[in-house]
Amino acid sequence: MTNKVWFQGAIAIILTLIIIRLFIEVHAIFDPIFIIAQTIFVPLLLGGVLFYLTRPILYFLERRKFPKWAAVLSVILLIILAFYLFYAMIGPAVSKQVNTLVENAPGIIEDVEGYAQYLFDQRERLPASIEEQINELPSRIGELTAGLGSWVISFIGSFISGIVSLVLVPFFLIYLLIDHRKFVPFITKFFNGEKQMWIRKTLHDVDETLRHYIQGQLFVSFLVGIMLLIGYWIIGLEYALLLSLIGMLTNVIPFLGPYIAVAPAMLIALVQDPIMAVYVAIIMLVAQQIESNLITPNVMGNALDVHPLTVITLILAAGNIAGLWGIILAIPFYAVVKTIVTNLYARRREIQQAATKEV
Repeated sequence: MTNKVWFQGAIAIILTLIIIRLFIEVHAIFDPIFIIAQTIFVPLLLGGVLFYLTRPILYFLERRKFPKWAAVLSVILLIILAFYLFYAMIGPAVSKQVNTLVENAPGIIEDVEGYAQYLFDQRERLPASIEEQINELPSRIGELTAGLGSWVISFIGSFISGIVSLVLVPFFLIYLLIDHRKFVPFITKFFNGEKQMWIRKTLHDVDETLRHYIQGQLFVSFLVGIMLLIGYWIIGLEYALLLSLIGMLTNVIPFLGPYIAVAPAMLIALVQDPIMAVYVAIIMLVAQQIESNLITPNVMGNALDVHPLTVITLILAAGNIAGLWGIILAIPFYAVVKTIVTNLYARRREIQQAATKEV
């Protein structure tokens, strides 16, 4: 029975749960480790994303006989140049739109309150269930306003902490560019023969999965932002550049990103002209259809091959477990685990086929 797959899997799950339980029970011992992990998580993540984006450039320079230090230095200078050009091109316009939005915020809030008041006045003409929700609207708005101050303070603290963490990003990026080739030999040196080959192949497949996801997702998000910008400019939506930039950034969140991006655009459109909200919804729908049916299949191909229902389930579960970071990282984490499991299954089949031939 010990050779059965289901028995070995059950034992592995039980041991994993026991280890997790032990971590929870003796968390005081591991608190320093958790604090260090939380400190380096964001800069390491951002450094890893930049690494996968710039690694092709590094390899290109190395093929042109650049010394490693010169290739790494060139990559860092290109990143600085790219950020400077990006800021020089859209920074002033975005800053102007943000300042205008801040100045007009009281009027926008007043207009939104007017819409809410109108809806509140018409509650008796609506179904009982909707009327009940509208009656609770003032108290919910009061709770939201009361919690706004603490949220702002928390946001400022998180923002300052994030800025401090960003200082570490270049250091992680430089070390990844310099030493990334040493990782696989370091892991595989503890194994020999076919196991070493299998581990090398699995690590290569994981690396390819992450590369496809990071490069593809960011490129797709950039194209979605361009489509939104063109659409918003065509209909004459105010703050078009800022809203399309928000759409580009939120598109890295699978499934939920478009809904998050359309919310501020719909709000601005309603204040500007109610019919504009319909145009915004149409633009977002067209952009998402183009992205999901044309851009993503051609950019990412079948590298991840994750069913839409699986995506929704993973995002909902990860959001409840780890919040926003869980939502962002759920799909690549699942893709990596799937790659490892697929290689494990293939390896087991090879062993079984070899044993069958020997018999």
